[in-house]
Amino acid sequence: MSKSIIEFKDVSKIYSNGTLGLKDVNLTVDPGEFVVIVGLSGAGKSTLLRSINQLQTISEGDVLIDGQSIVKARGKSLRELRRSIGMIFQNFNLVKQSSVQRNVLSGRVGYYSTFKSVFGLFSKEDKQNAVDALKRVSLAEKIYTRADQLSGGQQQRVAIARTLIQNPKIILADEPIASLDPLTTKLVLDDLKSINEELGITVMVNLHSKELAKKYATRIIGLRAGELIYDKKINEVSEVDLDQIYNGETASPKEAVNE
Repeated sequence: MSKSIIEFKDVSKIYSNGTLGLKDVNLTVDPGEFVVIVGLSGAGKSTLLRSINQLQTISEGDVLIDGQSIVKARGKSLRELRRSIGMIFQNFNLVKQSSVQRNVLSGRVGYYSTFKSVFGLFSKEDKQNAVDALKRVSLAEKIYTRADQLSGGQQQRVAIARTLIQNPKIILADEPIASLDPLTTKLVLDDLKSINEELGITVMVNLHSKELAKKYATRIIGLRAGELIYDKKINEVSEVDLDQIYNGETASPKEAVNE
């Protein structure tokens, strides 16, 4: 079994219209890292993130989760791999007419039959787990509130609680703060950071802000036009490096990536 929790092997993605999403990406992520992916819009950040749980299929190469190919996985093995990967979206992906409790419990549907999931037949243990997950994001008092009565920041923190109840090894967050104000941005990223540090869950986040990337990441990777052009631990990252990712001055992918 691989030491890395996530591994990309020569991964490329070409969309049906010919657009290049990813080009020959090789990348390993170790358990417990907080990796921030930076780059311009269209650089391939979302494609990279979504290929980890196969929300986005790849054209070439392989993606390994704990040493197991999620690209080749089918049926039960694919469902089990996906259960270990939580996903947080920019637009929250909550059922707005349902309660906070029901939205959080939906993170457990992969562990239940379709019948039990549809009718909300969750165990007492999972209902308590939902309370505990909401406590971690400071929203336990909102458990019976409808999701559409919450602010954007509260909805995103409910989405984090929903992800937590999956008991994931990995959390992926695709521009999770894009629609949030600075205060709620801090709350959401603080929650993700504490989950990473206290629970040891590997976190990968797409961010546009260089300042936030430097504040929260243990490692920053940079993409440009689908290529991995930068990869350094946070203590090696400079402001000049980050500027180069965005303004196109990086010498070459091989020189920029920290081996």
